[in-house]
Amino acid sequence: MLDALTPIIRHPNWRLLTAEILYHLPDHPHVLQSFFWQKEDLAPEFPRLSGFLAFWQREIHGPLHSVRVASSALVRPAELRYANGAFTLH
Repeated sequence: MLDALTPIIRHPNWRLLTAEILYHLPDHPHVLQSFFWQKEDLAPEFPRLSGFLAFWQREIHGPLHSVRVASSALVRPAELRYANGAFTLH
């Protein structure tokens, strides 16, 4: 498990990428369907997303309408917040 994280830790531009893909249904071209795709990818080129979209255009019959992309850093400084109260359980 930790070996898989080594390239991500070494390269700070790795991001958690979420793409919303809108495409036309093959049987009903006026109807749009959405598909969400999430993967770790390297910013700003996003080669995994580019490869997936190339695969989509080559192999899947639903023509693309639009792709909306959001990304968030995987490695960031630790977030620390102090609690304002004390809670007692049994």
